[in-house]
Amino acid sequence: MPIGLVSVIIPVRNGLPHLDVQLTALAALDYDGTFEVIVSDNGSTDGLRGHLDKVAVPYPLRWVDSSGTRGVSHARNVGINAARGQFLAIVDADDAVHPNWLTALTHAASNYDAIGGAIEVSTLNSPEVATWRDVPPAGQLFATPYLPYAPGSNFAMWRRVVDKVGYFDENFIGGGDDVDYSWRIQQAGMALGHAPDAVVAYRLRSTLRETFRQGTNYGSTVCLLTRKHSPLGCPDAKPLPQIPAHLATIVYLTLVRNPWVPSILRPLSRGQWVHSIGLQYGALTMRLRLLGHGMRATSR
Repeated sequence: MPIGLVSVIIPVRNGLPHLDVQLTALAALDYDGTFEVIVSDNGSTDGLRGHLDKVAVPYPLRWVDSSGTRGVSHARNVGINAARGQFLAIVDADDAVHPNWLTALTHAASNYDAIGGAIEVSTLNSPEVATWRDVPPAGQLFATPYLPYAPGSNFAMWRRVVDKVGYFDENFIGGGDDVDYSWRIQQAGMALGHAPDAVVAYRLRSTLRETFRQGTNYGSTVCLLTRKHSPLGCPDAKPLPQIPAHLATIVYLTLVRNPWVPSILRPLSRGQWVHSIGLQYGALTMRLRLLGHGMRATSR
């Protein structure tokens, strides 16, 4: 199927100055087709709209207002509705695409309904921060105990996917939105592929506090994600047995895997350690919340 116009969608909320890095990277693409860029503004207060009026780029650049509902999923959905192309590519505002990113995605487009690309963490992060997150090899989608997924920071699809699967679930605020959408694509019998040469430089959280907060959000949404998809076969542990497991993991990470233990114990980097504890803490608090909700429902 011919590609025609490609619509690149960037959800953003207070993304300056990092957004300029992404817009500059898109201007350096080696893609020989036509594409537009849609910046979906989810309530920025940093002067984004006026700033974009002054940006000079060699492609059509449009601002759309997605401030009605907070969250990256809503911003993506508004961008999808505004897009003129039949092939939609989604990236984040604080990352940077590699020059061959869009060429690689469109080359793979004839074989799949939706496509994920690879991410790398060395370009936009300090050497230390780059050790704070493990990413899969370039030739693989992200793995889960259920189905693989493509990251929302490097994702593309034909509009027919939206027609069949629907929009991104706006209930997912702190993460899990891309996992949910990838699973729904596969549950609908559509093909989710991978383009290893479609690389995006991914910007990690650069402080331990931000890293912990992100991990907490991810841990919370994993519980909601598995609960939503359990009727379709996703493994979903009950809250009560998982609570001591999360507590035990936090203790293990604190005593055995922290960055200050001897190297023979294989300590994690500072960022990995904080992020891992955040994941467990977020999951623990959500399990407790779900357990309390279940007990209240039973008592009625």
